[in-house]
Amino acid sequence: MNPVAFHIFSWPVYWYGIMMATAFLAGIANWNFFARRQGREPGFGSELAFWMMVCGIVGARVAYVAANFRDFAADPLEIIRIYRGGLVFYGGLIGAAAGVVGVARARREPLLPMADLAVSALPLGHTIGRIGCFLNGCCYGSPTDCACGVFVEGALRHPTQLYEAAFNGAVYLLVFILFLRRPKPGTVLACYLLAYPPGRFAIEFLRGDPRIHWLGLNAAQLTSLALFGIGLALWRWLRRRSEAADSQESP
Repeated sequence: MNPVAFHIFSWPVYWYGIMMATAFLAGIANWNFFARRQGREPGFGSELAFWMMVCGIVGARVAYVAANFRDFAADPLEIIRIYRGGLVFYGGLIGAAAGVVGVARARREPLLPMADLAVSALPLGHTIGRIGCFLNGCCYGSPTDCACGVFVEGALRHPTQLYEAAFNGAVYLLVFILFLRRPKPGTVLACYLLAYPPGRFAIEFLRGDPRIHWLGLNAAQLTSLALFGIGLALWRWLRRRSEAADSQESP
């Protein structure tokens, strides 16, 4: 797989960068669409997207560099060459979450409605981003003899990037339909946290790139367990709050 799509004079343009830019543009369109459905002012989706993207890229890159510090110690300038790939989704998720909290605090708005809006585009962007990973030749799977295997690093391997792209597409469809139904604040966030981590946890068992493990699980799997637990706690809290509100309204 050639990670370079084409050249502009002598400057290589990477598939990874193209797909990341496509993911960002798709995310902005999604955020603006749902921001209007929330009754927000025109352009709010773009404002939210800007801060999420800036904080998300920083978080994703910091997590990747931390996980591969020895590789970057020899060439520190490689840290800023993100167009070649090298972003960790969960690091980006934490960074983007910090951006959402910052926007909510700056605007003095409740966090949950904004968090629902924020996660509405994540699986869409992640779907496109994983296709970029496939074209870039990173995040590949373990060796396999199944018909869907692709030749990477000298062997046929599971196309885990495409597995996750398909899974994220399904999660996005779920989130999209749910958001259209105008659920109570926090519901979309909780559903995303309950839907995505289990799939990521399972796909990680098929990954073939070098990983550090603790108790048989890698960092992405441990993070998946933590986020699923947060999603479950949030879902239960939302249900209790809804039941309490219903009991107060009943005669």
